[in-house]
Amino acid sequence: MQVPLIRLQCGANSYDWGKKGSDSAAARFAAATPSDGFTIQDDKPYAELWMGTHPSNPSKDLTTGRTLLDLVQDNQALLASSVAFKYENKLPFLFKILSIGKALSIQAHPNKKLAEKLHARDPKNYPDDNHKPEMAIAITPFEGFCGFRPLAEISHFLENVPALRQLVGDDKAQSFIDTVKANPDDKTQNKKALQTVFGAVLSASEDDLAKATSSLVEAASSQGAEFAAGGVSSTSGSVLSELVTRLHSHFGSDYGLFVLFFLNFIKLSPGEALFLQADDIHAYVSGDIVECMASSDNVVRAGFTPKFKDVDTLVGMLTYNYAPIEEQKMEPVDYPYVTLNRAAYSSGSEAKLYDPPIEEFSVVRTVLRGNGSKATFDPLDGPSIIICTGGKGKISVGPTVKEIKEGYVYFVGATAECVLESEADGDEDEFVTFKAYCEVEETRNGA
Repeated sequence: MQVPLIRLQCGANSYDWGKKGSDSAAARFAAATPSDGFTIQDDKPYAELWMGTHPSNPSKDLTTGRTLLDLVQDNQALLASSVAFKYENKLPFLFKILSIGKALSIQAHPNKKLAEKLHARDPKNYPDDNHKPEMAIAITPFEGFCGFRPLAEISHFLENVPALRQLVGDDKAQSFIDTVKANPDDKTQNKKALQTVFGAVLSASEDDLAKATSSLVEAASSQGAEFAAGGVSSTSGSVLSELVTRLHSHFGSDYGLFVLFFLNFIKLSPGEALFLQADDIHAYVSGDIVECMASSDNVVRAGFTPKFKDVDTLVGMLTYNYAPIEEQKMEPVDYPYVTLNRAAYSSGSEAKLYDPPIEEFSVVRTVLRGNGSKATFDPLDGPSIIICTGGKGKISVGPTVKEIKEGYVYFVGATAECVLESEADGDEDEFVTFKAYCEVEETRNGA
């Protein structure tokens, strides 16, 4: 029988938006595991490390070279029968490290029904028939756009950013302002108004975009803190002006420069998180994150990218939910199925659970401080993948004990108790791991 602790070899993807060379956590983590001559090139961008069974970049058993998909399909006990039955003998989540040097595309991921339609119609650009809700947890300071701003903020920008109003058109801009002012609590009507004005930006001609971009960048460069009439409470004028000039330097004339006035700009410190439902608009701007999602590679894009754009689908699919930044963040809680045994002189060790309202995955971030601190995880009726993002230690399942340090990735089979133990060089050292797992809910609740 397969030992339920398998060290994985995971591949790094190189995309233009990735961080270059060893600045990329994705590259450093990939290089930590021997793999087909992979070496980090200083001038090459490394964007993602994939951990899972997705066929686009499947993880492999480091010892045998077999793919993780082959292993779990040959031995369904590694997944647990409940997970294997529900998810057709595949790992239901895709776990990633993202290292973002410049903004990813303005994007959303389709819900299950739309994903099936898009895949049937255009399998080249939509390779999966599955939805893709996802969660992002910061490893380093992170910037991104997430969801639509409160409507009063969008109205402020339409009134105080002439280039934006120019691109949208006076009539449509004023109609939006009047609608949301007259009916602030009518969500159905306000979402329809938001869709109209947002669609107007993305459907503008390239000539109109170029003219508006020239005006926008000139204003951002010259006005500084006074740009956009000083911005709004959630995004200052100085932050907006810097964003516009930075993103313009990366992408030139681009619809994304105007989309940013519609979206919440958010900063996360390490350990803070976002959850993005299917059909929610977002774009990551900078930083290193752990990302977990349903196992899919479907993306509908409309800006900040040279890749395939599908504006009509994006404008038609979005939820148009709008809310303040605070409501976009996800608050972790203490993970209840772990025992923390702290070294006598250490303090502050923790295991935090990020548990989104979907079935495919949850993530636990564990921080162990001080040499000898331990986290003992109760057995799960489902599979896990664990990556170390800082420090070093040991990982054990039953009598099997292995080294784990920055960049090491392990698969843990179902029903296995797993123990992590810190091997710190100093009292302040942190041994940090992230554990993605799936467990069919009825088994934990005894239903």
